[in-house]
Amino acid sequence: MDHPIRVHVTSLGCPKNTVDTERLVGALSPGMELTPHPDDADLILVNTCAFIHPAVEESVETILELVRTAEEENPTAVVAVAGCLVQRYGADELAAEMPEVDLWLVPDDWPRWHGLVLAAVEARRAGGLFKFSGGQSDAADTVGALDLKPGSLRSLSTTAGHAYLKVSEGCDHACGFCTIPSIKGPHVSFDADALVAEAEALVAGRHGPPVKELVLVGQDLTAWGRTGGTGSKSLTALLERLLKINGLTWLRTMYLYPAGLDERLLDFYRANADPQGTLLPYFDIPLQHAHPDILRRMGRPFSGDPMRVVERVRAKVPESVLRTTFIVGYPGEEEQHFEALEQFVREVRFQHLGVFPYWPEEGTPAAAMENQVEDAVKQERLARLMSMQAEISAELLEAYVDEEMDVLVDDMVPDWPGLHRGRVWLQAPDVDGVTYISGKGVHPGVVVKALVEDSKTYDLVALS
Repeated sequence: MDHPIRVHVTSLGCPKNTVDTERLVGALSPGMELTPHPDDADLILVNTCAFIHPAVEESVETILELVRTAEEENPTAVVAVAGCLVQRYGADELAAEMPEVDLWLVPDDWPRWHGLVLAAVEARRAGGLFKFSGGQSDAADTVGALDLKPGSLRSLSTTAGHAYLKVSEGCDHACGFCTIPSIKGPHVSFDADALVAEAEALVAGRHGPPVKELVLVGQDLTAWGRTGGTGSKSLTALLERLLKINGLTWLRTMYLYPAGLDERLLDFYRANADPQGTLLPYFDIPLQHAHPDILRRMGRPFSGDPMRVVERVRAKVPESVLRTTFIVGYPGEEEQHFEALEQFVREVRFQHLGVFPYWPEEGTPAAAMENQVEDAVKQERLARLMSMQAEISAELLEAYVDEEMDVLVDDMVPDWPGLHRGRVWLQAPDVDGVTYISGKGVHPGVVVKALVEDSKTYDLVALS
């Protein structure tokens, strides 16, 4: 091609999707350059999420908005869509519903995506049309295969200083509300050597600015090593190797299933985790509910007393910070079940908490259950729980005022010269609160010592 292909990327959904997008853009990068403006792009690429109904709606709305931009302001652009929406509903069905999209990138065609994109852009530049939603394309086969495996080139899109390391794909659990196994398939652990190589490259700055913090993600992180060619036997073996990487400041783990927090893993944290060290004592444990009746109806792999999980973690790692998520309004959830959940939150005092209303997803067992809860009740319960959590969070954060802490600086605050957003060790990127910081030596991507001067409901304020 005579000049580079300008690519505008929109990535929706979870951090695992973020990694997929970064690998995709990295693999497409030869001969391409990113642009933040869809009206200036040769290729408009959307990586979608379809985990729950609101995510599906957001994906569809985003696609249609970008299609309108292309039609009105950039008619020569190619609009391509990938991700969970295509996996869940299929390219043919989506192409029938949204014919304005030029490319529906099907996972089975990953090795040929690069060729498909080049063929589409070339056809559009020549004034022709290119429509593809699966099957064969001779034009696409003329270009080299696309590599999306761990360890392949990535184009980082996160704020300076941190990156996600996706260690697995899919899930073996059969939770009644979840679409992930049907979308992503069974759990597969990625190869340990490839993951360590990718982590080393991220920390060394071979995929962008050098990374200070690695955040491990997977649908069930504790299942890593059970399947696939991992070269190791458990998550602890992978953590041991990652902790040896020179230059790594923080290592954080997300999506730790309660049933997978066994003695071996907790003993490893007890021996290695430290707020002042590399492995952070940060436990993201998606409990989903606290009442055993609802947990059994959900089909959760751990359906006993969730307080035992909390107590085991805190007994082994006294300095631990806990994050969790809950679903309210699950079929059959009565007021007594929700009050038990409220009491559980009141007693545990999680540092971070996310609450979601239940959505009856097509094809899941829960969607066909009796005793569905009204939407108004779901929203009322969500508001009650988050109101309680706001008070708990404010009280817990107040304890850090006047403490000197390390702050990893993420980015600048627009329209406020000198003020930056960052995070202390107990704040994970994208899902928790932030630390607003100003002062000497503060700029994106660095770790600075700072005095916490104030606290808000979910955020801290610090001065270096």
